[in-house]
Amino acid sequence: QVRLVESGGGLVQPGGSLRLSCAASGFTFSTYGMNWYRQAPGKERELVAVITSAGHFTNYAESVKGRFTISRDNAKNTVYLQMNSLKPEDTAVYYCNVERGIFVSWGQGTQVTVSS
Repeated sequence: QVRLVESGGGLVQPGGSLRLSCAASGFTFSTYGMNWYRQAPGKERELVAVITSAGHFTNYAESVKGRFTISRDNAKNTVYLQMNSLKPEDTAVYYCNVERGIFVSWGQGTQVTVSS
């Protein structure tokens, strides 16, 4: 059974930083790319960052380029999202995701609120 558990969200002031983690289990983590999505109130879920299985390739939404960094530790079955220079518009629930062919799995999400 695939399980994705996000953690690390919270309340942070504009300009601050947070590091999200997603612990994965139930599948061979090192053979799949991983993704971070976010969903703000009243908006559609959007793709924020992707990383390939070995971590050699990453890509980001234009809105977070230069501020967010996705990484992974295959020995710990964990994917991370380092978020710097946070803005109020980054406020959302952040989800990690894995797509294994027709099977798509999501975590429960972690709330990130950027506010003074």
